Amino acid sequence: MTPQWDPEKPIYLQLYQQVVTRILDGYIKEGEALPSVRKVAAEYQLNPMTISKAYQMLQDEDVVEKQRGKGLFVMPGAQVLMLDRERESFLSHQWPEVLKQITRLKLSPEQLLTSSLEG
Repeated sequence: MTPQWDPEKPIYLQLYQQVVTRILDGYIKEGEALPSVRKVAAEYQLNPMTISKAYQMLQDEDVVEKQRGKGLFVMPGAQVLMLDRERESFLSHQWPEVLKQITRLKLSPEQLLTSSLEG
């Protein structure tokens, strides 16, 4: 199954975000290996350099570490690290826009909670 790529955003960034999401959701656990570049390239029909670029970003951020001859493994503490980063990003970038929309629509906390429970 090939994902639908957002044409407005580089694929390597979308791959990076997919790995981060999978770590946050617990699908890839700390200490587990990431799929090989070749496997991901074949599965998604992408250039291996694209996958390598996404994986390099994860290494640069100390989310994964390379084990010579074995591959890339999720670092201990990576889930907490990514959770902190994603929370900070949400609160500083996305939440202000969401809050403006809530205010503009004059939605009450009760309406928000009720609608989220129904969905």
